[in-house]
Amino acid sequence: MTWRNAVFGLATGLALAAGAFLAWIVFGPGALDFADGTPVSLASYREVSPVGVPREFVGASLVERGEYLARAADCEACHTKKDGKPFAGGRAFKLPFGTLYTPNITPDRETGIGDWTDAQFLRAVHQGIGRDGKRLYPAFPFPSYTLLTDGDVLAIKAYLFALAPVRAVAPANTLIFPFNQRWLMAIWATLFNPDKRFQPILERSPEWNRGAYLVEAAGHCGECHSPRNLLQALDNRSKFAGGVAEGWLAYNITADKPAGIGAWSADELGGYLAKGHAAGRGAASGPMAEVVEASLRHLVSSDVQAMVAYLRSIPPVGNDNLGPVAAGRASAKAGEGPTDPSGGKRIFEGACVSCHAWTGAGALIGTAELTGSRAVNDPRGTNVAMMILSGTGPGSLGSAYMPSFGAAYTDRQIADVANFVTSRFGARPSKLTGADVARLRTLN
Repeated sequence: MTWRNAVFGLATGLALAAGAFLAWIVFGPGALDFADGTPVSLASYREVSPVGVPREFVGASLVERGEYLARAADCEACHTKKDGKPFAGGRAFKLPFGTLYTPNITPDRETGIGDWTDAQFLRAVHQGIGRDGKRLYPAFPFPSYTLLTDGDVLAIKAYLFALAPVRAVAPANTLIFPFNQRWLMAIWATLFNPDKRFQPILERSPEWNRGAYLVEAAGHCGECHSPRNLLQALDNRSKFAGGVAEGWLAYNITADKPAGIGAWSADELGGYLAKGHAAGRGAASGPMAEVVEASLRHLVSSDVQAMVAYLRSIPPVGNDNLGPVAAGRASAKAGEGPTDPSGGKRIFEGACVSCHAWTGAGALIGTAELTGSRAVNDPRGTNVAMMILSGTGPGSLGSAYMPSFGAAYTDRQIADVANFVTSRFGARPSKLTGADVARLRTLN
């Protein structure tokens, strides 16, 4: 064999391996493939329809139905910047390759969607193509929204068009090359957007199918809680095993008992979704708190129960980030517990203990509970540090108000107090550095 043949053979082998690897990424399982049932069209499904609004809204106007569905789809949270007007856009999503700003979706004709036709709105939601033909980035979760029925999408449009128009122009995106090339999204969407409407699974219950529609289509939970592959599409081979949202860790919500929600009761999970807190499980924070505040708490109880039924059916996927057992309450005595030469304990005593208590059970209300929280039992410490940096904002979840301490303490001090919190209240201590917090601060 000549050297030319050897080089050709090697190049061919590498090309075939690369092609096989790309095919493995592209042809991964769909969102509902794990159910191993028979998908059927909505027209042929003989049970209660899993789409649309719950029976409590039968007889409601199109706008009222659209408002409920817009809540279920969590439109307001992403399309409202801090201290901005609802749905007027401008919220920044800081990514490793630049910053995206959400658009105005009020019915303003010049800066919003007031001139959009039904067909243009459907194309944007289902295919990720804007009114002007430009491709939308998948930060707008059209690969999940593509499962929404035409009727539900147009009901949402009717609600948005009933809002007061707001004149607001979002800042220009600041993405680096090649991510600023929108035409590449056409290739991405061809590979990863099925552009198909929801089909119920014949062998599953009506409640399960309703939950699947709310979780996969409207709620787009996988967009945060599933990892992503090398091309930034959802990796359903590790469905709901955990992801990242705006620097926060979105935890495992599979049926795995140590790392996921397999050990949670239905009441605990339902309470967490509807209220943002479950005793012994901690309180929602960061983007999840926003989801509860703007979306989940507005859903009727039957829809929350349907989501619980669906989530509890997700196959377990384990990971090593969380220990098998969450730590219980700490001692009520400040002098007992882990030593802390870094000064984090001193900061906790001055700024935190009055709300959280030395036990971690919460000094005043249950939503200040640290005991059992995933964040404090995660040795990475990421979400503890993010919570210290950002706080909760006044009125979040209608409960405790935790101010932001980002401006009050240095990166090193925030790392110290986060490490103390995980050490005292968690199963394993974190080892955050000032550099770690500095990186998180850029995402906050």
